[in-house]
Amino acid sequence: MPKVKTNKSAAKRFTKTATGKLKRMKAGKQHILTKKTRKNKRDLRKAEMMNPSNEKNMKKILPYL
Repeated sequence: MPKVKTNKSAAKRFTKTATGKLKRMKAGKQHILTKKTRKNKRDLRKAEMMNPSNEKNMKKILPYL
């Protein structure tokens, strides 16, 4: 049985928590920040858990995570 390749772009974006859930950073904090409110930018700093509906696909992309 050959090794399964990890999707490297996904490996840089997602991390696994101690309970086995996938953690990701929120999108929208790269540019055009002047029109976003201070509260909105502050909330974009926080990490977020992956939606359980996407976790099956993520396990295929990240087999060794």
